[in-house]
Amino acid sequence: MSEPARTLRLPMVERVLEANDEIADETRDELARRGIFAIDLIGAPGSGKTALLEATLQLLKGRRRPAVLVGDLATRRDGDRLARWCDQVVQISTGEGCHLEANQVRDALRQVDLEGVDLLFIENVGNLICPVGFDLGQTAKVGMFSLTEGDDKAAKHPYLVTAADLLLLNKIDLAPHLSFDRVGFEADVRLLNPRVPMLEVSATSGQGLERWIAWIDRASVARASAARGQALG
Repeated sequence: MSEPARTLRLPMVERVLEANDEIADETRDELARRGIFAIDLIGAPGSGKTALLEATLQLLKGRRRPAVLVGDLATRRDGDRLARWCDQVVQISTGEGCHLEANQVRDALRQVDLEGVDLLFIENVGNLICPVGFDLGQTAKVGMFSLTEGDDKAAKHPYLVTAADLLLLNKIDLAPHLSFDRVGFEADVRLLNPRVPMLEVSATSGQGLERWIAWIDRASVARASAARGQALG
């Protein structure tokens, strides 16, 4: 009696991530070659990602040459909001997808005149989990939390904290009206990632936004210097 046929199980998740990472690496190399600093902004729905980018784009006017990619399940509303402050905005509809992927970013960048860009913002789909694991070819990953989400979100979403190059705590202007344990929140962050910079900001009042802009400028210069060093080495 012959043995029953065995089903070959391929590690599909690993293969998907490997293909994603290959595209992301190509994108990162292209952006670096052009001197474009790219930020993948990750935060929950309602954390204030779009409001932060609106305020940031206004502050950057005349100082930087930005472009924005906006990921959303449906509607162009966030893209339309940002298009008031930036000439190069591309909305990416993910349908049922809970995060952006490298191929979507690559395709969206084909609609951008990269010759006129030195700073790229990628507003990921509102989600604290799925977007973290997908490399988009960014230079830096920025995680956003807000006071209105509660002070336990960093502890409950450790992957974002450990992966982030910068953490933003938004809606700090609402602190007098909320029972948010800022000491406990920061303690959770430091337990997970002792060295990650953290900035308190308010996209509404403007509090802390100049420090956010200064971080972008410093990180851009540091990345450009590192790239020159690699080229010379």
